[in-house]
Amino acid sequence: MIESTVMWAIFFAVVIVMLAIDLGVFNRGSKHISVKKALIMSAVWIAVALVFGLFILFEMGTASATEYYTAYVVEKMLSVDNLFVFIIIFGYFCIPDEYQHKALFYGIIGAVAFRALFIVAGVELLDRFDWMMYIFGAILIYTAFKTVMQRKEKEKENKLAARMNKRFNVHPHFDGDKLFTVQNGIRMVTPMFICIIVIELSDIMFAFDSIPAVLSITTDTFIVYTSNIFAIIGLRSLFFALKGSLEHMEYLKYGLGAILAFIGVKMLISQYYHVDVAYSLAFILSVLAVTVVLSIHTRKKKARAGSGSA
Repeated sequence: MIESTVMWAIFFAVVIVMLAIDLGVFNRGSKHISVKKALIMSAVWIAVALVFGLFILFEMGTASATEYYTAYVVEKMLSVDNLFVFIIIFGYFCIPDEYQHKALFYGIIGAVAFRALFIVAGVELLDRFDWMMYIFGAILIYTAFKTVMQRKEKEKENKLAARMNKRFNVHPHFDGDKLFTVQNGIRMVTPMFICIIVIELSDIMFAFDSIPAVLSITTDTFIVYTSNIFAIIGLRSLFFALKGSLEHMEYLKYGLGAILAFIGVKMLISQYYHVDVAYSLAFILSVLAVTVVLSIHTRKKKARAGSGSA
């Protein structure tokens, strides 16, 4: 068995190499990201995550690998909700299509650091205070209700963006994809910079929901962090692959709500009844499948109704 420090080194080496390939080869410079290219990179990131799970299986055993895959699926599905927020943020700041991938790159790099802080803090709290499991469970159930009932997410994100604009000396126009520019001898930030800050803040808010969900599966820091990072780091490619069809996934929020509620209840009853990780994974994948199938079916039904009325 490889030592823990070596496993961490292998993980970071894989992430750094993949990011270098993503940014330096596939998405070099400011340009439009085609759906085909985004799908290829999404498939690559998912494949890397799955292969890393096999590495965990070989080094840490079946139980750890099952926890890793379950945590990865949970984080991946919850992260899809972030994609809607990205669309809103880019729309508010009028970020050109060819600059969006750079904004997401910086945003996700920041998320890698912030997630580490949240995960370490969460694991430490659960190790020291067993009752924190009930707090996290309650947070997830509340978030599940809020996810299903949410209607004014756009207005909330616009308010956050407007506040950021007031706090910085912002140039009204873009200077390519630069974060800073100089106007009449005055150094100013560009709308691109504010956009990245808002993306970072939105990810922090999402972390309050997703980290407790993953900690309900395992408190092994290596499993939690690696699954979390592999899920969010491929989010940029997934955004460009799916952004055209996201608005049609009208049942997605109900699926997310069901998953969050399930995990919240699981945390609340963890002291009295243990739900096997394999059952959790099966439930999450089933909800995801039902959500997607229902959304696609409803979309086709509406399309047929529209063509019929025409």
